[in-house]
Amino acid sequence: MTTATIRVYLFKGFERLWHWTQALLIILLGITGFEIHNSYHLFGYQKAVMLHNTLAWALIALIVFAIFWHLTTGEWRQYVPTTERLSAVAHYYAVGIFKNEKHPFKESEASKLNPLQRFTYLGFKILIIPVQVTTGLLYMYYNHWHEWGIFARLDLTALLHTAGAFALISFFIVHVYMTTTGHTPLAHIKAMITGWEEIEAD
Repeated sequence: MTTATIRVYLFKGFERLWHWTQALLIILLGITGFEIHNSYHLFGYQKAVMLHNTLAWALIALIVFAIFWHLTTGEWRQYVPTTERLSAVAHYYAVGIFKNEKHPFKESEASKLNPLQRFTYLGFKILIIPVQVTTGLLYMYYNHWHEWGIFARLDLTALLHTAGAFALISFFIVHVYMTTTGHTPLAHIKAMITGWEEIEAD
């Protein structure tokens, strides 16, 4: 039996532009970053470093614009964590989804993210990204540490930056998988392109 759905406009233009631009920048930062670590040879070390630094500044600029947008539109409220229905959503993804059970959370313009997504995306925004930006900038300006009064260890900074990169890769893999869990495998991706999400009708 086909499930009836309704179309709801969830994702605004800037939101979609920011999402896809951020994804592209993170992917390219990963490609150039692992080349800098000598994992493979694609651009050459010097060009990889130059590209990585340029992409990093582009991501920082995007982050600044995104923070401004979230604060001025009130969209920051979407990431406020809640435990309401958290266990039900966790159970759904762990067990219920494989039994074709109904999702316990319904998206709306006022609440786009389920409780599990809120915790995950909040961690991405206040933990993973800040660690990457901070350690990346420290690494980029290592020659200025002494005059700035910074006496940290470069190897530890590099280790934290690399650990953050693997955390980003893990987030990316899980995020891509989760996009396939809609009422069709491409429904969520289509929504982030068009802005319109198809939600199961009551």
